Amino acid sequence: MKTCNAFTRFILYGARIGTLIVCFWLNAAVPAATEDSTAPFVTLQARLTQDGFDSNQLKSLYQKPDVHFEPRTVSLFFMHSEARVNYNQFLAPEAIQKAKLYIQDHLSELNAAEDSLGVDKEVITAIMLVETRLGTYLGTSSILNTLSSLAALKDPGLREVVWNSMQEDRRPERAAFEEKANAKSAWGYQELKAFLKYTGREKIDPTTVHGSYAGAMGISQFMPSNILAYGRDGNRDGRIDLFNSSDAIMSIANYLKNFGWKPGISYEAAFDVVYRYNHSKVYVTTILKIADQLKG
Repeated sequence: MKTCNAFTRFILYGARIGTLIVCFWLNAAVPAATEDSTAPFVTLQARLTQDGFDSNQLKSLYQKPDVHFEPRTVSLFFMHSEARVNYNQFLAPEAIQKAKLYIQDHLSELNAAEDSLGVDKEVITAIMLVETRLGTYLGTSSILNTLSSLAALKDPGLREVVWNSMQEDRRPERAAFEEKANAKSAWGYQELKAFLKYTGREKIDPTTVHGSYAGAMGISQFMPSNILAYGRDGNRDGRIDLFNSSDAIMSIANYLKNFGWKPGISYEAAFDVVYRYNHSKVYVTTILKIADQLKG
């Protein structure tokens, strides 16, 4: 089995499990997943069928040529380091200026979210700046492939494929890898089910949706389960599309309100609420600093 032995570097921005991470490989070899790249998802389809999804639709979906196991994408879950994330870039004058222009361009949508849900427009904008650079970079990873590959890690053989896809000096300890693989497989399966429910409800072809390596999507970088729980139809067109600014803005506001945001919230309370969006103290501090600059 060929391993990825020239993983020279990757650049990271954003941090949470749904935050966009941009990864660049230089001269990296792509490891072979299995002789038949669709084979890993046979057992997965059976599980989904048991959970109420239509077997014929699943078979048709997983037979599509763009659907396959992605060990290299999955390996990023085991190599991501918060210390590598450069948050200062979002506090640079040019980044703040772009955010101010975004507020001007989307003032009616932001005001609607602030008026109806009580969440500051500057905080909403700050989150979108860090998550997707205000919607200018939404990610290129197939959400279906990512979540299906994570869910398939229940198979020890596929874990070995992922293990061998990682550069040796970037691998975690084997015991830690196995423990995290168990957790991520269970988590990925739940998110996959949510994704299939969401795309089915909105009549979206699951193979056409792309986002972060972690399975998050849209300008707000929501995981599928959060779309089902907190997604809002901001432009009132009868659909929830987080690639649409109005829907993304209203959905972020709805998420933050659900976890306690309210007008006049204290810094400490605001910190706790934004922490629910991304469990990173550096991330939260950056969001609140950006919001302060946008208000200034």
